[in-house]
This record gives sequence, C-alpha cells and structure tokens, in this order.
Amino acid sequence: MTPPRGPEDTTEHDRTELLPPGRRVGDWVVTELIGAGGWSTVYAARPAEGRREGAGGPAGPAGPAEVALKIMPTAGLAPRQARRIVESARREVALGRGAGHPRLIGLRESFVLAAPDLPAVDGAIVLVMERAAGSLRELLDAGVSGAERGRLIEGICEGLAHLHRSGWVHADLKPENVLLGRDGSVKLSDFGLATELTGTHGYVPPMGTLDYLPPERWRAPLGELGVQVRPSADIWALGIVIHEVFASGTSPFPGATPVARGAAVQEYGEGRAPLRMDLAVPPFWRALAADCLAPTHAARAPHTAESLLARIAAGEATRDRGTEGAGPPGTEARVPGPRDTGAGRRGRARAAVLAAVLCGTAGAVLGSDAVREGVSASPGGTVKVFNAERGCQDRADRDRQCSLGLAIDPLRPYAAGNVVPTRVWHGDVLTADCRLPDGQPVIDEEDLRSTLWFRVRLPRGSAYPAAWLPAVRTKDRPTLPGCPVPGG
Repeated sequence: MTPPRGPEDTTEHDRTELLPPGRRVGDWVVTELIGAGGWSTVYAARPAEGRREGAGGPAGPAGPAEVALKIMPTAGLAPRQARRIVESARREVALGRGAGHPRLIGLRESFVLAAPDLPAVDGAIVLVMERAAGSLRELLDAGVSGAERGRLIEGICEGLAHLHRSGWVHADLKPENVLLGRDGSVKLSDFGLATELTGTHGYVPPMGTLDYLPPERWRAPLGELGVQVRPSADIWALGIVIHEVFASGTSPFPGATPVARGAAVQEYGEGRAPLRMDLAVPPFWRALAADCLAPTHAARAPHTAESLLARIAAGEATRDRGTEGAGPPGTEARVPGPRDTGAGRRGRARAAVLAAVLCGTAGAVLGSDAVREGVSASPGGTVKVFNAERGCQDRADRDRQCSLGLAIDPLRPYAAGNVVPTRVWHGDVLTADCRLPDGQPVIDEEDLRSTLWFRVRLPRGSAYPAAWLPAVRTKDRPTLPGCPVPGG
C-alpha cells in the first residue's frame, strides 16, 4: 500500500550531491534540500539571474523570492514505474492548473530537466511550486497552541471543500501534506495520488499512507484502472488529522506500527471494536472527528467537507464571547495551573484510558461533557447512566464492550480492582440514595475535575448491596443527602 521505492531512492547526502546548492534548474537556482520521499526530492530555489520573462510568474521584484522545486526522476526505472511517475506528475499539473485556490499549494510551472552531466536526474519532471514555511507534521512535533488548532482544521476543510467541489479527491491527506505559509495560512499539497472524479468516484494506484486509509480501502479490489476512491476517503483522513491535532500527533487507533494500526481500523470497520479517542480531544472536535471516522462510506458520506465547515462556523458563532483565542466549543482558553501542562494532561488522559480498559469500559469512563458541580439539580433519587461513546448510545444488545463499571469504594482509584461485578449500560436508570462530594477525583473529556459520586442500589442478590457511580457517568444531579464517608 506504500509508494514503491526505486533506483532514485538514495541517502539524503547523495541527493544533495545530485543537485547541490548553486545548481541551476531551468530559471531557478537550488539553495537547499527541503525533503525527500519515495518518488521525489524537493529543493528550495531562488530566481536565476537573467531569468526569462514569464517563467513561473513575473520576473523581478514582483516574482517569488523563493520557490520549491519538486524533482521527479524517471531515469533507470522500469517502464511501469516510470509511467506511474509521469501519471503522478500529470495529476499534480492538471489539478494545479484547474483547481487553484488559496488553500491549495500553488503550481507555477512544470518542465523536463535536461542534465546530461547528472544521469540520475536527466529527464526528470520538475514542478515549480509555491514555497511554504513548514508542514503541519513539523508543527505537531513542536507543539500546537490551543487557539491555533481550530483554525488549522478549518483551513484543511476549506481546501478539501474546494477540491471536492472541483471534482477531485486528494487521496493522501496527512499532516505531511498540509503545508503552512509564512503568514500561517493552511495549504494542501502533494497531489500525486489525487484523482479526478468520474461520477461519484475515481481510481488511484494501490498506494497511500496506511495510517490514513479508511476501512474500505483495506479490502478494495484492484481493477484495471486501480482502486476505487471517493471523497469520503478524504473525510476519513480528516478525522485522523483532527485527532492528531488535539492528541499530540497520536492516532485514535492503537498499534505500534502502521500495519498494526491498520488492523485496528479493520476491526473497527467490521464492528468488532469501538472507536476510542484520546480524552484530550474536546467534545466539539470529538463529535466532528467521530462523524469523519464513521466506519463505512455510506455512514460517512453525509459528512461532507462543506457540512463540516458549516458546523465549525456554527460552533464559532456560539463560542463564549470575550474568551481570548476562542474557537468552536471545546477550544476555549482557560487559566493554566500546575496541572495544565501538556505533558500533565496527556499523562492523566492515558492513565484514565488505562483504567477504563481495565474496567472493560471501552474508554467511556469519562463520558459526560456536563460534569460540573454547578449544574442545575434535578429532584428525585434516580440517575440515568450516560456513556459518551456514540456507538454505545443506541445499542440494544447490551454488548459488554459498551458496559460501564461501578466502584466499590469512591475513595480508592477507579481501576479494575475497585469495580463490582454488576455492569451498567447507557440509559440505565439507577436508584441513588446519597451523594459524596469529596471522593476520588475523576477528570472528564474537557479536562474538568469532579470529585462527586453517587451511591446507587444494586439488584437483590448482587454480590454488593450498593456501589458508586462517578458523576462523569451521568448528566443528572438529583437532590440527595450527603453520604457518610466510607470506612469513616
């Protein structure tokens, strides 16, 4: 599923020697190596002296001070490999000329390089492209501020919406292919696998980046024209990117390697595993990502880039006015304290996920997005169980994967050794007889801390007469007396 690696693949040192700084390529002079991949090498370049008028834009001060040269060699390749390179370049040129947009990296010109003194790149296809300041992957590695995350995702959606309106599918959306301008603008790039739609779908070579392929791609048949692809494949990849932006670059699917994560994607797509997202993803973006990551094309198709943009705009319209750097719900800034460092949040989130897995809760332990001590109270002595995991909210079969655990002791860590055998599910109504305001703290998906617990009665014959429900598992706040401190 990954692009083939041919004779053009050398070490970075070798590549630098192939086109060293100062080498003229068309009307440009190489200044430095930017990066290398399986099919191409990208160099930074400046206009050459005596550059001809109209080469890639106006000459002189109005022209670009620097561009990126994408060199796609074909020398020494087998005919089939060479055809793939040429077809990839053709797609990039066709899209660059026909679907220009501020959210797509600009293509200035293309030509074939004549370099008889450098046989490895003689006859290579050269794409002269707009120079970016960096990639989203580099930004994720360095750390993204909360205020920037929503803006980045919105920019990606704008680029995808334009591509899809223009009849194209990107087919290789990932942080490496999201570039950032010097002004911070978002630009989609690398259209080597992009395909023009014929009706509802197009065809691409059986290649791609494993971590961003939707479940249907793993079992798609290879026909004469390639593998079928539709815009919903880009929406799936967008869901992965949203998760990465908020979860420090991590995928929502477990595994130490892309192949292992791909196996987890297939299990999810076949309904054998639920979708588990990092608790660092705020509720608004969590819901957006969950829709992008619907397990089938049919379930994902209604969530177009246009509709996602509209939801983001609606979220911005309802944001908390006056909050600096506010974006859609879930991106609000808060005054940081000692527990608000990125490493601290990630560590707590991972610990909570581990506890959830040990308890068999499928990551739904910290489900409620309304866990606040100040919510309005509801009269009566009942609480309805709430599971934040969408796939577990409509299940009538009471699958154990969607069950939630009740604690034996609210003052002890909420882990496997502190859970009663009786399980509960989303929507179950439990009888509560008192509340404990100062129990073991539990952190919800918004990183809000709650120490509130409810003591609930268990059915007759249960191993324990009562157990404890953390407030994060219900949206109810019944008026109840205080509980005596267990063991006190």
